[in-house]
Amino acid sequence: MKVKKAVITAAGYGTRMLPATKAMPKEMLPILDKPAIQYIVEECVRAGITDILIILSRGKHVVEDHFDRMPDLERQLEAGGKTELCNEIKRIASMANISYVRQAEQLGLGHAVLCAKSFAGNDPIAVLYGDDVIIGEDPAIAQLCRAYEKYGKGAAGIREVPTEDVMKYSSMKLTKMPDGYFEITDMIEKPSREQMFSNYAILGRCVLPPEIFAILENTPYGRNNELQLTDAMKQLAVSKGMTGVDFTGTRYDMGNKLSALKAGIETGLSREDIGGELREYIKELAKTL
Repeated sequence: MKVKKAVITAAGYGTRMLPATKAMPKEMLPILDKPAIQYIVEECVRAGITDILIILSRGKHVVEDHFDRMPDLERQLEAGGKTELCNEIKRIASMANISYVRQAEQLGLGHAVLCAKSFAGNDPIAVLYGDDVIIGEDPAIAQLCRAYEKYGKGAAGIREVPTEDVMKYSSMKLTKMPDGYFEITDMIEKPSREQMFSNYAILGRCVLPPEIFAILENTPYGRNNELQLTDAMKQLAVSKGMTGVDFTGTRYDMGNKLSALKAGIETGLSREDIGGELREYIKELAKTL
């Protein structure tokens, strides 16, 4: 079954990026001239996804405004002869069918995904974490969608990471499959060193079958009274198995100051309009270090 629906979880407070996120959602932090969440939406569109639900929280109406039309601005750009820029502004508002729902309480990633139950209906959903921007020629979520469509099982975007990062994220019990994918049969959220299955962790992307919602509704709330998506996916992995996709592309954690800075620099280096000047600036700056 083709994956045509995506859920972007963007309700978090962004405390790791304070004070910048005191009045501006972390998803709107710019990577050059585009907010982080636009990269995530564009990843979905490039993967063939047509319907996107963004999970927001109080005070994040600016995200909705960004993907809406601005006729006054468009007229001003047209009048000033900035037709190309005007067309880009219009394109942002027409990339996909984007809707929104508010997560009234911050009760964990699982709870955020559960807010998408009506949107999903009986269809599979791609889930993209609002903190994670992944840039590459082959959209990361497209790689997971292909795995889901091939095997008909939930798919998780995974990477091998250092042990200290596994303890911050999750750990997968898995075996390598002949076609380059992995069979995931168990997982654990934020394990201790003794609880780790492997150094493979889920990073920012998954595709889930519609039965995930019934599992979430029957999954106990855990630490800090939060409903963990990993706990629900664990049940899915144990009962039916999931497919692990060691995706290609460069991942940027937009809740991490250094990673967010790298996103701007590395994206700038790849741009035709400023890449050359930026490269020369970095070379000159390096001489002073």
